[in-house]
Amino acid sequence: MSYTENGTTIRPVHEEDLRRLWELSFRDKDPEWKRWDAPYYPHSTMTWEAFQEKRANLVGQDDFWVIERGGDVIGMVSWYWEHEPSRWLEMGIVIYEPQHWGGGIGTTALRMWNDHLFNTMPLVRTGYTTWSGNERMIRAGEKLGFKMEARLRKVRYWNGEYYDSIRMGMLREEWEELNREK
Repeated sequence: MSYTENGTTIRPVHEEDLRRLWELSFRDKDPEWKRWDAPYYPHSTMTWEAFQEKRANLVGQDDFWVIERGGDVIGMVSWYWEHEPSRWLEMGIVIYEPQHWGGGIGTTALRMWNDHLFNTMPLVRTGYTTWSGNERMIRAGEKLGFKMEARLRKVRYWNGEYYDSIRMGMLREEWEELNREK
């Protein structure tokens, strides 16, 4: 299963994607993408050999897919249970290289991922958490119809400054209404 829109594809991870995912996410000590993806949490490099040990958690899984553009892996989308008994799901997205930022690729991938989750899981809500320093992530959610559900003020400290934690969410009925309008 995969989805493609405007030249962007999301799909499950294949074995041949692992080297590229490692290069993008764990090879470098201070990657540019980490300045936007929760930079207040430390980033650690990982050897290729250690990364390969995680292959069973990545290849063919339903909770971690790649984002592809022009046949190249450029990012990933994921989800996890915040609280499974109540079906509280949180999702994430990373576009790793700056040349792919700001052109709508992330918004497109997030829309396809959100649609996939609502279409394949009995969810009442989807959502994600970001921080006030990542304005692109907040704007992408707003464009797609996500609502700001919580703003925890000055709880993320990075580079000598406090930032807010932002929770964005969409209810199934909001998603259904948006899809009726298409």
